Amino acid sequence: MGQKDLQDFLRLVEQRGQLRRITAPVDGDLEAAAIADRVLAMGGPALLFENVKGSSMPLVLNLLGTVERVAWSMGLERVEELEDLGSRLALLQQPKPPKGLKELTSFSRVLWDLVKARPDRDLTPRCHQKVVPEAELDLNQLPLIRPWPGDAGRVITLGLVITKDPETKVPNVGVYRLQQQDARSMTVHWLSVRGGARHLRKAAERGEKLEVAVALGVHPLLVMAAATPIPVQLSEWLFAGLYAGKGVHLARCKTVDLEVPSHSEIVLEGTITPGETLGDGPFGDHMGFYGLEEPSPLVRFHCMTQKRDPVMLTTFSGRPPKEEAMLAIALNRIYTPILRQQVSEIVDFFLPMEALSYKLAVISIDKAYPGQARRAAMAFWSALPQFTYTKFVVVVDKSINVRDPRQVVWAIAAQVDPQRDLFVLDDTPFDSLDFASERLGLGGRLAIDATTKVGPEKRHDWGEPLGRDAESEAKLDARWQELGLGDLMGNEPDPSLFGLQLEHVLNRLS
Repeated sequence: MGQKDLQDFLRLVEQRGQLRRITAPVDGDLEAAAIADRVLAMGGPALLFENVKGSSMPLVLNLLGTVERVAWSMGLERVEELEDLGSRLALLQQPKPPKGLKELTSFSRVLWDLVKARPDRDLTPRCHQKVVPEAELDLNQLPLIRPWPGDAGRVITLGLVITKDPETKVPNVGVYRLQQQDARSMTVHWLSVRGGARHLRKAAERGEKLEVAVALGVHPLLVMAAATPIPVQLSEWLFAGLYAGKGVHLARCKTVDLEVPSHSEIVLEGTITPGETLGDGPFGDHMGFYGLEEPSPLVRFHCMTQKRDPVMLTTFSGRPPKEEAMLAIALNRIYTPILRQQVSEIVDFFLPMEALSYKLAVISIDKAYPGQARRAAMAFWSALPQFTYTKFVVVVDKSINVRDPRQVVWAIAAQVDPQRDLFVLDDTPFDSLDFASERLGLGGRLAIDATTKVGPEKRHDWGEPLGRDAESEAKLDARWQELGLGDLMGNEPDPSLFGLQLEHVLNRLS
Protein backbone atom coordinates (compact mmCIF):
# COMPACT_ATOMS: atom_id res chain seq x y z
CA MET A 1 0.00 0.00 0.00
CA GLY A 2 1.25 3.48 -0.86
CA GLN A 3 -0.79 5.05 1.93
CA LYS A 4 1.20 5.50 5.14
CA ASP A 5 -1.30 7.29 7.37
CA LEU A 6 -4.74 8.85 7.56
CA GLN A 7 -3.72 12.01 5.71
CA ASP A 8 -2.24 9.94 2.87
CA PHE A 9 -5.56 8.17 2.52
CA LEU A 10 -7.44 11.48 2.58
CA ARG A 11 -5.28 12.71 -0.31
CA LEU A 12 -6.05 9.53 -2.27
CA VAL A 13 -9.78 9.91 -1.66
CA GLU A 14 -9.62 13.59 -2.68
CA GLN A 15 -7.71 12.75 -5.87
CA ARG A 16 -10.51 10.36 -6.80
CA GLY A 17 -13.15 13.04 -6.28
CA GLN A 18 -14.54 11.44 -3.12
CA LEU A 19 -13.75 14.12 -0.52
CA ARG A 20 -15.47 17.45 0.09
CA ARG A 21 -13.81 20.20 2.15
CA ILE A 22 -16.25 22.21 4.30
CA THR A 23 -14.79 25.64 5.14
CA ALA A 24 -17.91 27.15 6.73
CA PRO A 25 -18.09 27.01 10.57
CA VAL A 26 -19.74 23.80 11.80
CA ASP A 27 -20.71 22.84 15.35
CA GLY A 28 -19.56 19.42 16.61
CA ASP A 29 -22.63 19.37 18.83
CA LEU A 30 -25.32 17.68 16.69
CA GLU A 31 -24.63 19.64 13.47
CA ALA A 32 -21.60 17.81 12.05
CA ALA A 33 -23.22 14.37 12.46
CA ALA A 34 -26.51 15.60 10.95
CA ILE A 35 -24.68 16.85 7.85
CA ALA A 36 -22.72 13.63 7.50
CA ASP A 37 -25.88 11.56 7.95
CA ARG A 38 -27.57 13.21 4.97
CA VAL A 39 -24.49 12.91 2.77
CA LEU A 40 -23.97 9.25 3.62
CA ALA A 41 -27.60 8.40 2.79
CA MET A 42 -26.97 9.85 -0.68
CA GLY A 43 -23.84 7.74 -1.18
CA GLY A 44 -21.90 11.01 -1.03
CA PRO A 45 -18.25 11.88 -0.42
CA ALA A 46 -16.14 11.95 2.71
CA LEU A 47 -16.39 15.26 4.56
CA LEU A 48 -13.43 17.25 5.92
CA PHE A 49 -14.71 19.96 8.26
CA GLU A 50 -11.91 22.54 8.37
CA ASN A 51 -13.61 24.98 10.74
CA VAL A 52 -15.08 23.16 13.75
CA LYS A 53 -16.30 25.52 16.44
CA GLY A 54 -14.13 25.48 19.57
CA SER A 55 -11.22 23.53 18.02
CA SER A 56 -8.29 24.25 15.76
CA MET A 57 -8.23 20.69 14.39
CA PRO A 58 -10.03 19.58 11.22
CA LEU A 59 -12.59 16.80 11.59
CA VAL A 60 -13.29 13.96 9.13
CA LEU A 61 -16.65 12.18 8.89
CA ASN A 62 -18.11 9.72 6.37
CA LEU A 63 -14.63 8.64 5.28
CA LEU A 64 -15.77 5.00 5.08
CA GLY A 65 -19.31 5.86 4.02
CA THR A 66 -19.20 3.69 0.88
CA VAL A 67 -18.04 0.11 0.48
CA GLU A 68 -15.84 1.31 -2.36
CA ARG A 69 -13.87 3.60 -0.03
CA VAL A 70 -13.56 0.78 2.53
CA ALA A 71 -11.92 -1.35 -0.18
CA TRP A 72 -9.60 1.54 -1.11
CA SER A 73 -8.49 1.83 2.51
CA MET A 74 -7.26 -1.76 2.30
CA GLY A 75 -5.30 -1.14 -0.89
CA LEU A 76 -7.94 -2.80 -3.07
CA GLU A 77 -10.04 -1.51 -5.94
CA ARG A 78 -13.06 -3.83 -5.69
CA VAL A 79 -14.86 -5.16 -2.62
CA GLU A 80 -14.91 -8.65 -4.21
CA GLU A 81 -11.11 -8.79 -3.72
CA LEU A 82 -11.71 -8.99 0.04
CA GLU A 83 -12.61 -12.66 -0.41
CA ASP A 84 -8.98 -13.36 -1.40
CA LEU A 85 -7.89 -11.94 1.95
CA GLY A 86 -10.52 -14.09 3.67
CA SER A 87 -9.14 -17.18 1.91
CA ARG A 88 -5.66 -16.49 3.30
CA LEU A 89 -7.04 -15.96 6.79
CA ALA A 90 -9.01 -19.21 6.50
CA LEU A 91 -5.77 -21.09 5.88
CA LEU A 92 -4.33 -19.62 9.08
CA GLN A 93 -7.43 -20.41 11.12
CA GLN A 94 -7.53 -24.11 10.28
CA PRO A 95 -4.24 -25.03 8.62
CA LYS A 96 -4.22 -28.36 6.80
CA PRO A 97 -1.34 -30.27 5.19
CA PRO A 98 -1.23 -29.02 1.59
CA LYS A 99 -2.28 -31.46 -1.11
CA GLY A 100 -0.41 -30.88 -4.32
CA LEU A 101 1.71 -28.04 -5.64
CA LYS A 102 -1.13 -25.52 -5.88
CA GLU A 103 -2.09 -25.80 -2.19
CA LEU A 104 1.56 -25.82 -1.18
CA THR A 105 2.12 -22.59 -3.10
CA SER A 106 -0.92 -20.96 -1.48
CA PHE A 107 0.16 -21.97 2.03
CA SER A 108 3.72 -20.81 1.42
CA ARG A 109 2.40 -17.44 0.27
CA VAL A 110 0.39 -17.10 3.50
CA LEU A 111 3.42 -17.95 5.63
CA TRP A 112 5.42 -15.30 3.76
CA ASP A 113 2.58 -12.84 4.39
CA LEU A 114 2.96 -13.57 8.11
CA VAL A 115 6.66 -12.83 7.97
CA LYS A 116 6.05 -9.51 6.21
CA ALA A 117 3.25 -8.64 8.66
CA ARG A 118 5.44 -8.53 11.78
CA PRO A 119 5.25 -5.10 13.46
CA ASP A 120 8.27 -2.80 13.47
CA ARG A 121 9.40 -0.12 15.98
CA ASP A 122 9.73 3.54 15.10
CA LEU A 123 12.24 5.47 17.23
CA THR A 124 11.22 8.92 15.91
CA PRO A 125 7.45 8.61 15.54
CA ARG A 126 5.37 11.39 14.04
CA CYS A 127 2.79 11.00 16.81
CA HIS A 128 5.39 12.46 19.23
CA GLN A 129 5.97 15.69 17.33
CA LYS A 130 4.11 17.54 20.08
CA VAL A 131 3.74 16.38 23.70
CA VAL A 132 1.00 17.85 25.90
CA PRO A 133 1.61 17.18 29.65
CA GLU A 134 -1.20 16.61 32.14
CA ALA A 135 -1.25 20.21 33.36
CA GLU A 136 -2.00 21.46 29.81
CA LEU A 137 -4.27 18.60 28.69
CA ASP A 138 -7.80 19.72 27.81
CA LEU A 139 -10.10 17.34 25.93
CA ASN A 140 -12.41 20.27 25.20
CA GLN A 141 -9.94 21.41 22.53
CA LEU A 142 -10.50 18.24 20.49
CA PRO A 143 -13.28 18.38 17.86
CA LEU A 144 -15.36 15.65 19.51
CA ILE A 145 -18.97 15.27 18.39
CA ARG A 146 -22.34 14.69 20.06
CA PRO A 147 -24.35 12.93 17.32
CA TRP A 148 -27.93 12.70 18.65
CA PRO A 149 -30.09 15.09 20.72
CA GLY A 150 -30.53 12.57 23.56
CA ASP A 151 -26.83 11.66 23.77
CA ALA A 152 -25.22 12.20 27.17
CA GLY A 153 -22.06 13.91 25.92
CA ARG A 154 -19.24 14.19 23.40
CA VAL A 155 -17.68 10.96 22.18
CA ILE A 156 -14.67 9.25 20.64
CA THR A 157 -15.76 6.42 18.32
CA LEU A 158 -12.96 5.39 15.93
CA GLY A 159 -10.08 5.41 18.38
CA LEU A 160 -7.98 2.30 18.92
CA VAL A 161 -8.22 1.52 22.65
CA ILE A 162 -5.04 -0.34 23.60
CA THR A 163 -4.50 -2.28 26.84
CA LYS A 164 -2.16 -5.07 27.93
CA ASP A 165 -2.80 -8.29 29.86
CA PRO A 166 -1.22 -7.69 33.30
CA GLU A 167 0.04 -11.30 33.42
CA THR A 168 1.00 -12.30 29.88
CA LYS A 169 1.75 -8.74 28.67
CA VAL A 170 -0.09 -9.52 25.41
CA PRO A 171 -1.78 -6.34 24.10
CA ASN A 172 -5.38 -6.00 23.03
CA VAL A 173 -6.60 -3.47 20.48
CA GLY A 174 -10.32 -2.69 20.34
CA VAL A 175 -12.64 -0.04 18.94
CA TYR A 176 -14.80 1.14 21.86
CA ARG A 177 -16.90 4.24 22.45
CA LEU A 178 -15.55 6.74 24.97
CA GLN A 179 -17.67 9.51 26.54
CA GLN A 180 -16.04 12.70 27.74
CA GLN A 181 -16.65 13.34 31.45
CA ASP A 182 -14.41 16.37 32.02
CA ALA A 183 -11.26 18.02 30.66
CA ARG A 184 -9.04 15.01 31.41
CA SER A 185 -11.26 11.94 31.75
CA MET A 186 -13.61 9.74 29.75
CA THR A 187 -15.63 6.59 30.41
CA VAL A 188 -15.04 3.60 28.12
CA HIS A 189 -17.96 1.42 27.02
CA TRP A 190 -16.97 -2.18 26.35
CA LEU A 191 -18.74 -5.52 26.70
CA SER A 192 -17.58 -7.82 29.48
CA VAL A 193 -16.30 -10.38 26.94
CA ARG A 194 -13.95 -7.89 25.23
CA GLY A 195 -10.20 -7.95 25.73
CA GLY A 196 -10.03 -4.61 27.53
CA ALA A 197 -12.65 -5.73 30.07
CA ARG A 198 -10.75 -8.97 30.71
CA HIS A 199 -7.55 -7.02 31.28
CA LEU A 200 -9.29 -4.73 33.76
CA ARG A 201 -10.57 -7.71 35.76
CA LYS A 202 -7.05 -9.15 35.91
CA ALA A 203 -5.65 -5.78 37.02
CA ALA A 204 -8.28 -5.64 39.78
CA GLU A 205 -7.27 -9.10 41.02
CA ARG A 206 -3.65 -7.93 41.24
CA GLY A 207 -4.56 -4.64 42.88
CA GLU A 208 -3.11 -2.63 39.98
CA LYS A 209 -4.26 0.17 37.74
CA LEU A 210 -4.78 -0.71 34.06
CA GLU A 211 -2.79 1.36 31.60
CA VAL A 212 -4.68 2.59 28.54
CA ALA A 213 -3.69 4.32 25.31
CA VAL A 214 -6.19 5.67 22.78
CA ALA A 215 -4.82 6.18 19.26
CA LEU A 216 -6.93 8.65 17.27
CA GLY A 217 -6.78 9.30 13.55
CA VAL A 218 -5.10 6.05 12.52
CA HIS A 219 -5.21 4.73 8.98
CA PRO A 220 -8.71 3.22 8.43
CA LEU A 221 -7.15 -0.14 7.64
CA LEU A 222 -6.15 -0.47 11.32
CA VAL A 223 -9.74 0.26 12.34
CA MET A 224 -10.86 -2.59 10.08
CA ALA A 225 -8.30 -4.95 11.60
CA ALA A 226 -9.25 -4.04 15.18
CA ALA A 227 -12.97 -4.45 14.43
CA THR A 228 -12.55 -7.95 12.93
CA PRO A 229 -13.31 -10.51 15.68
CA ILE A 230 -11.98 -13.54 13.81
CA PRO A 231 -10.70 -16.25 16.19
CA VAL A 232 -7.17 -16.45 14.82
CA GLN A 233 -4.43 -16.63 17.45
CA LEU A 234 -2.67 -13.54 16.23
CA SER A 235 -2.05 -10.17 17.81
CA GLU A 236 -4.11 -7.33 16.36
CA TRP A 237 -0.89 -5.73 15.08
CA LEU A 238 0.06 -8.88 13.18
CA PHE A 239 -3.49 -9.16 11.90
CA ALA A 240 -3.36 -5.53 10.71
CA GLY A 241 -0.08 -6.34 8.99
CA LEU A 242 -1.78 -9.16 7.11
CA TYR A 243 -4.45 -6.70 6.00
CA ALA A 244 -1.84 -4.14 4.88
CA GLY A 245 0.66 -6.53 3.37
CA LYS A 246 3.41 -5.10 5.59
CA GLY A 247 4.12 -4.65 9.28
CA VAL A 248 2.61 -1.85 11.36
CA HIS A 249 5.12 0.71 12.66
CA LEU A 250 4.68 1.05 16.42
CA ALA A 251 5.90 3.66 18.90
CA ARG A 252 6.29 3.33 22.67
CA CYS A 253 4.07 5.67 24.65
CA LYS A 254 5.59 8.46 26.76
CA THR A 255 4.01 7.64 30.16
CA VAL A 256 2.55 4.11 29.92
CA ASP A 257 4.11 0.77 28.93
CA LEU A 258 2.11 0.42 25.73
CA GLU A 259 2.73 0.74 22.00
CA VAL A 260 0.62 2.64 19.47
CA PRO A 261 0.76 3.09 15.68
CA SER A 262 3.50 5.64 15.08
CA HIS A 263 1.43 7.37 12.39
CA SER A 264 -1.45 8.17 14.80
CA GLU A 265 -2.67 11.74 14.56
CA ILE A 266 -3.31 11.97 18.34
CA VAL A 267 -2.58 9.63 21.26
CA LEU A 268 -4.16 9.85 24.72
CA GLU A 269 -2.35 8.06 27.58
CA GLY A 270 -3.95 7.24 30.90
CA THR A 271 -5.00 4.66 33.49
CA ILE A 272 -8.15 3.03 34.87
CA THR A 273 -8.43 2.44 38.61
CA PRO A 274 -10.45 -0.78 39.06
CA GLY A 275 -13.83 -0.03 40.57
CA GLU A 276 -13.82 3.66 39.61
CA THR A 277 -16.84 4.20 37.34
CA LEU A 278 -19.17 6.94 36.18
CA GLY A 279 -22.46 6.87 34.33
CA ASP A 280 -21.99 6.34 30.58
CA GLY A 281 -24.84 7.08 28.17
CA PRO A 282 -27.49 7.12 26.97
CA PHE A 283 -26.30 7.21 23.35
CA GLY A 284 -27.89 6.51 19.99
CA ASP A 285 -26.93 2.96 19.07
CA HIS A 286 -26.78 0.82 15.94
CA MET A 287 -30.18 -0.71 16.77
CA GLY A 288 -31.82 2.65 16.06
CA PHE A 289 -32.67 3.44 19.69
CA TYR A 290 -30.97 5.15 22.61
CA GLY A 291 -29.09 2.70 24.79
CA LEU A 292 -29.38 2.78 28.57
CA GLU A 293 -27.10 4.63 30.97
CA GLU A 294 -24.77 2.26 32.79
CA PRO A 295 -21.72 2.59 35.05
CA SER A 296 -18.52 2.28 33.00
CA PRO A 297 -14.79 2.36 33.79
CA LEU A 298 -13.30 5.84 34.09
CA VAL A 299 -10.09 6.56 32.17
CA ARG A 300 -8.00 9.38 33.63
CA PHE A 301 -5.64 10.80 30.99
CA HIS A 302 -2.35 12.39 32.01
CA CYS A 303 -0.61 12.90 28.67
CA MET A 304 -1.43 13.60 25.03
CA THR A 305 0.93 13.36 22.07
CA GLN A 306 0.18 14.38 18.50
CA LYS A 307 1.46 15.35 15.09
CA ARG A 308 2.15 19.02 14.41
CA ASP A 309 -1.04 19.41 12.35
CA PRO A 310 -3.35 16.56 13.33
CA VAL A 311 -6.69 15.61 11.79
CA MET A 312 -9.46 14.04 13.87
CA LEU A 313 -11.36 11.03 12.47
CA THR A 314 -14.73 10.01 13.90
CA THR A 315 -18.09 8.44 13.12
CA PHE A 316 -21.35 7.67 14.91
CA SER A 317 -23.89 4.88 15.31
CA GLY A 318 -27.56 4.75 14.39
CA ARG A 319 -30.08 2.98 12.23
CA PRO A 320 -28.50 1.98 8.88
CA PRO A 321 -27.14 3.22 6.63
CA LYS A 322 -24.14 4.33 8.70
CA GLU A 323 -20.38 3.93 8.27
CA GLU A 324 -20.34 0.88 10.55
CA ALA A 325 -22.76 -0.81 8.14
CA MET A 326 -20.34 -0.19 5.25
CA LEU A 327 -17.55 -1.78 7.28
CA ALA A 328 -19.80 -4.75 7.95
CA ILE A 329 -20.54 -5.25 4.25
CA ALA A 330 -16.80 -5.39 3.58
CA LEU A 331 -16.21 -7.74 6.51
CA ASN A 332 -18.98 -9.98 5.13
CA ARG A 333 -16.75 -10.64 2.12
CA ILE A 334 -13.78 -11.49 4.36
CA TYR A 335 -15.86 -13.87 6.47
CA THR A 336 -17.23 -15.80 3.48
CA PRO A 337 -14.21 -18.07 2.77
CA ILE A 338 -13.67 -18.56 6.51
CA LEU A 339 -17.28 -19.61 6.96
CA ARG A 340 -17.09 -21.98 3.99
CA GLN A 341 -14.12 -23.68 5.65
CA GLN A 342 -15.99 -23.99 8.95
CA VAL A 343 -19.26 -25.21 7.39
CA SER A 344 -18.43 -27.02 4.17
CA GLU A 345 -21.94 -27.06 2.66
CA ILE A 346 -22.27 -23.27 2.75
CA VAL A 347 -21.83 -21.78 -0.72
CA ASP A 348 -22.40 -18.11 0.12
CA PHE A 349 -23.84 -15.94 2.87
CA PHE A 350 -25.00 -12.37 3.31
CA LEU A 351 -25.75 -10.11 6.28
CA PRO A 352 -28.14 -7.40 5.01
CA MET A 353 -27.36 -3.87 6.18
CA GLU A 354 -31.04 -3.23 6.87
CA ALA A 355 -30.90 -6.04 9.45
CA LEU A 356 -28.06 -4.18 11.24
CA SER A 357 -25.44 -6.30 9.44
CA TYR A 358 -25.68 -9.15 11.96
CA LYS A 359 -29.28 -9.70 13.09
CA LEU A 360 -30.33 -11.64 9.97
CA ALA A 361 -28.21 -13.90 7.79
CA VAL A 362 -29.07 -15.46 4.45
CA ILE A 363 -26.99 -18.53 3.65
CA SER A 364 -27.07 -20.70 0.55
CA ILE A 365 -26.11 -24.36 0.68
CA ASP A 366 -25.37 -27.17 -1.74
CA LYS A 367 -28.18 -29.35 -0.44
CA ALA A 368 -27.63 -33.09 -0.60
CA TYR A 369 -29.82 -34.70 2.10
CA PRO A 370 -32.91 -34.10 4.29
CA GLY A 371 -32.42 -31.92 7.36
CA GLN A 372 -29.30 -30.31 5.96
CA ALA A 373 -30.71 -26.77 6.12
CA ARG A 374 -31.35 -27.09 9.86
CA ARG A 375 -27.86 -28.48 10.38
CA ALA A 376 -26.34 -25.59 8.39
CA ALA A 377 -28.22 -23.01 10.50
CA MET A 378 -26.98 -24.59 13.75
CA ALA A 379 -23.43 -24.71 12.41
CA PHE A 380 -23.62 -21.05 11.32
CA TRP A 381 -24.60 -19.86 14.79
CA SER A 382 -21.55 -21.55 16.30
CA ALA A 383 -19.04 -20.99 13.49
CA LEU A 384 -17.69 -17.56 14.52
CA PRO A 385 -18.18 -15.46 17.68
CA GLN A 386 -19.76 -12.57 15.77
CA PHE A 387 -22.71 -14.78 14.74
CA THR A 388 -23.71 -15.42 18.35
CA TYR A 389 -26.25 -12.59 18.25
CA THR A 390 -27.76 -13.37 14.83
CA LYS A 391 -31.50 -13.72 15.45
CA PHE A 392 -32.65 -15.01 12.07
CA VAL A 393 -31.03 -17.41 9.60
CA VAL A 394 -32.66 -17.99 6.22
CA VAL A 395 -31.28 -21.04 4.37
CA VAL A 396 -31.75 -21.16 0.58
CA ASP A 397 -30.54 -23.31 -2.30
CA LYS A 398 -27.22 -22.53 -3.99
CA SER A 399 -29.14 -21.36 -7.09
CA ILE A 400 -30.50 -18.39 -5.10
CA ASN A 401 -28.45 -15.18 -5.06
CA VAL A 402 -28.30 -14.37 -1.33
CA ARG A 403 -27.65 -10.68 -2.13
CA ASP A 404 -30.85 -10.33 -4.17
CA PRO A 405 -33.82 -9.78 -1.80
CA ARG A 406 -36.27 -10.59 -4.61
CA GLN A 407 -34.88 -14.10 -4.96
CA VAL A 408 -34.74 -14.63 -1.20
CA VAL A 409 -38.34 -13.48 -0.70
CA TRP A 410 -39.43 -15.77 -3.54
CA ALA A 411 -37.68 -18.74 -1.89
CA ILE A 412 -39.42 -18.04 1.43
CA ALA A 413 -42.82 -17.60 -0.18
CA ALA A 414 -42.54 -20.62 -2.50
CA GLN A 415 -40.53 -23.15 -0.48
CA VAL A 416 -41.58 -22.66 3.16
CA ASP A 417 -44.40 -24.22 5.16
CA PRO A 418 -44.33 -22.49 8.58
CA GLN A 419 -45.53 -25.70 10.27
CA ARG A 420 -42.54 -27.64 8.99
CA ASP A 421 -39.74 -25.24 8.11
CA LEU A 422 -39.40 -22.89 11.11
CA PHE A 423 -36.93 -23.88 13.80
CA VAL A 424 -36.83 -21.87 17.05
CA LEU A 425 -34.20 -21.92 19.80
CA ASP A 426 -35.50 -20.54 23.08
CA ASP A 427 -33.63 -18.54 25.74
CA THR A 428 -30.19 -18.23 24.17
CA PRO A 429 -27.56 -15.63 25.24
CA PHE A 430 -28.35 -12.40 23.50
CA ASP A 431 -27.37 -8.81 22.79
CA SER A 432 -28.39 -6.56 25.72
CA LEU A 433 -28.93 -3.73 23.22
CA ASP A 434 -31.73 -5.70 21.54
CA PHE A 435 -34.83 -4.24 23.19
CA ALA A 436 -37.09 -6.63 21.25
CA SER A 437 -36.02 -9.42 23.61
CA GLU A 438 -38.47 -10.03 26.44
CA ARG A 439 -35.55 -10.27 28.86
CA LEU A 440 -32.43 -8.21 28.10
CA GLY A 441 -29.49 -10.50 27.44
CA LEU A 442 -31.68 -13.53 26.72
CA GLY A 443 -33.67 -14.22 23.57
CA GLY A 444 -34.77 -16.68 20.90
CA ARG A 445 -33.44 -17.47 17.43
CA LEU A 446 -35.28 -18.56 14.31
CA ALA A 447 -34.05 -20.57 11.33
CA ILE A 448 -36.13 -20.68 8.14
CA ASP A 449 -35.59 -23.58 5.75
CA ALA A 450 -36.32 -22.05 2.34
CA THR A 451 -34.51 -24.78 0.42
CA THR A 452 -36.04 -27.27 -2.02
CA LYS A 453 -37.48 -30.15 -0.01
CA VAL A 454 -36.06 -33.62 -0.61
CA GLY A 455 -36.81 -37.17 0.54
CA PRO A 456 -38.89 -37.42 3.75
CA GLU A 457 -39.09 -33.62 3.98
CA LYS A 458 -41.99 -33.71 1.51
CA ARG A 459 -45.12 -35.84 1.43
CA HIS A 460 -46.21 -35.11 -2.14
CA ASP A 461 -44.70 -34.35 -5.52
CA TRP A 462 -43.66 -30.80 -6.42
CA GLY A 463 -44.09 -29.36 -9.89
CA GLU A 464 -41.03 -28.86 -12.03
CA PRO A 465 -39.47 -25.38 -11.71
CA LEU A 466 -39.97 -23.06 -14.67
CA GLY A 467 -37.05 -22.28 -16.92
CA ARG A 468 -35.74 -22.09 -20.48
CA ASP A 469 -32.89 -24.13 -21.83
CA ALA A 470 -29.57 -22.51 -22.62
CA GLU A 471 -29.87 -23.18 -26.37
CA SER A 472 -33.14 -21.25 -26.60
CA GLU A 473 -31.68 -18.33 -24.64
CA ALA A 474 -28.65 -18.24 -26.94
CA LYS A 475 -30.87 -18.12 -30.04
CA LEU A 476 -32.83 -15.26 -28.52
CA ASP A 477 -29.61 -13.37 -27.75
CA ALA A 478 -28.54 -13.77 -31.39
CA ARG A 479 -31.83 -12.28 -32.69
CA TRP A 480 -32.09 -9.41 -30.16
CA GLN A 481 -30.68 -6.72 -32.48
CA GLU A 482 -32.72 -8.06 -35.43
CA LEU A 483 -35.88 -7.63 -33.37
CA GLY A 484 -35.08 -3.94 -32.87
CA LEU A 485 -34.61 -4.34 -29.12
CA GLY A 486 -30.90 -3.60 -28.90
CA ASP A 487 -31.48 -0.63 -26.61
CA LEU A 488 -33.10 -2.93 -24.02
CA MET A 489 -30.25 -4.88 -22.52
CA GLY A 490 -29.91 -7.16 -19.50
CA ASN A 491 -31.79 -10.26 -18.39
CA GLU A 492 -32.43 -9.16 -14.80
CA PRO A 493 -35.50 -6.99 -14.09
CA ASP A 494 -34.94 -3.53 -12.64
CA PRO A 495 -36.08 -3.73 -8.98
CA SER A 496 -37.06 -0.06 -8.99
CA LEU A 497 -39.91 -0.94 -11.38
CA PHE A 498 -41.53 -3.17 -8.78
CA GLY A 499 -41.58 -1.02 -5.65
CA LEU A 500 -38.46 -2.58 -4.14
CA GLN A 501 -36.41 0.59 -3.66
CA LEU A 502 -36.85 3.40 -1.18
CA GLU A 503 -38.81 6.37 -2.45
CA HIS A 504 -36.00 8.86 -1.84
CA VAL A 505 -33.62 6.71 -3.89
CA LEU A 506 -36.07 6.65 -6.80
CA ASN A 507 -36.50 10.42 -6.59
CA ARG A 508 -32.73 10.90 -6.64
CA LEU A 509 -32.28 8.62 -9.65
CA SER A 510 -35.05 10.39 -11.55
